[in-house]
Order: sequence, then C-alpha cells, then structure tokens
Amino acid sequence: MFADNPFAALADFLPPLFMQVYVALMLLAVIAGTLFEVAHKGSAKYFFDNWRKSKGKASKPLGGGELASLAVQTGLVDVLTSGEFCNARRRVAHLLTMYGFVIYVATTAIMVFSPETSGVVPQLWWLGGLMVCLGGYWFWFFIRVDVAAEGGSPFRLMRADLFILSLLASVTLGLAWAFVQARGASGASVLFGLYILATTVLFGSVPWSKFAHMFFKPAAAFEKRVSDANGFRSNLPGPADKPETFGSAREQPRHY
Repeated sequence: MFADNPFAALADFLPPLFMQVYVALMLLAVIAGTLFEVAHKGSAKYFFDNWRKSKGKASKPLGGGELASLAVQTGLVDVLTSGEFCNARRRVAHLLTMYGFVIYVATTAIMVFSPETSGVVPQLWWLGGLMVCLGGYWFWFFIRVDVAAEGGSPFRLMRADLFILSLLASVTLGLAWAFVQARGASGASVLFGLYILATTVLFGSVPWSKFAHMFFKPAAAFEKRVSDANGFRSNLPGPADKPETFGSAREQPRHY
C-alpha cells in the first residue's frame, strides 16, 4: 500500500489530466494570492522602505562578502533550522510541519504528473504527510499560545488559524483517502472529494491566511541580520517566544 501511487487509481473514474490541471491551478492560486497580499497589505513596500532606511542610517556599511555571509546564515539558521524560535518544542513542531509539507507537496506533484511512479516516492508521500500531522496536531493542541500559556480552548478559532487548519484537513483527508482506497473500502470517493475541497481552501485562501508568510519570513530575517550588523535597529519582528510576548492575550500566532 505505501509503495503504490494513490493518484494512479483515480484513472478508473478521472482522466490523469484532471489532477494535473488541478495542481497547476493550485500553484497559480498561491502565486496570485501572494502577489495580491503584497499589493494589498504593502508588505513589499514596507520591507524595501525599511531596507533603504537601514542602508541610509547604517553606522557600519557592509561589503559584498559580509552580505553573502549574512545570506548564508539566514538560510542555514532562520530558514533550514527555524532558529527564530527560542522554544524548543515550537521549533521541533515547526520543522516537522515545514519539512513534511515540502516532502508531501513535492511527491504529490511527482505522482500526479507521473502516474506510473511507485516505490520510494509514494513512501516519502506518506512520510511527509505523517510529519505534517505530527507537527501540526502537536502545535495545535499543545503548543499554541492560548493552550500552552492560558489554558484556552483549542477549538477557539481566528483568521490566523486558517492556514494550519486547512493544511491539517488537507493532509489528513489525503492520507485517509489513500488508506481507504488501497484497502478497497467504501467511502474513498467521498474522502477524495473532501480532500480536494480542503486542499482548495488551503491554496485558495493565501490572501487571508498565513500561507504567504513563508515567503516573506526569509527576506525579513535577512533584512534584520543586515540591520543588526550595520548598526541600524530594524522595526521588523525578532525571534518568537520572547518572555515578554509569549502568552499575551490573543496575540496572532507568528510561527505559521
């Protein structure tokens, strides 16, 4: 079961082109949603304004080598290892979800566009999905600000929760559909429909969820490192989980 391509079985009632077009549309939705958020919220304008201030008021101009070194540090510390999180549990949960999501999305695309794929790729698909579920549910029920610090209900929702909830719904339903389909049990078509619905919400809600932040955060982290190095104090947020901010009342989650 784990070595079989679950999307190949869709050929019994859907042409392969259906899922291929769907994946392409979801990619376009992410691009369009991110561009809309940049234009609507002025994220890029704020970033470049802060960058110009940093360069104009810098007390220690940086050379190309120093900038390259800071870029490498940003990639290794802030992106690949999520060094912004001071709390170890939040970092581990975030890394599980992040890397699981990357593996899950990449293997989904491979299997959709190459239906004959089997073996390691489907196994990685299952592994990535389980990593997302482990990190995401751990975060949702045990690490979220209100749950961890205030004892609030894990079922109290706000718009900032849209990304993590739609992600968990999409991956959970995808794994459930693949499992039921592989066993030949009834209900696989219903689960597949719900999976497509949840996935559409995930990728179609970029302008209203925290999805686009995964593209902004590396740039913001790099700008902050540059500002700190050249002596200009950045206005961009620093590491999460600082004692003075952790657990503040209904502060929007900053880690997804």
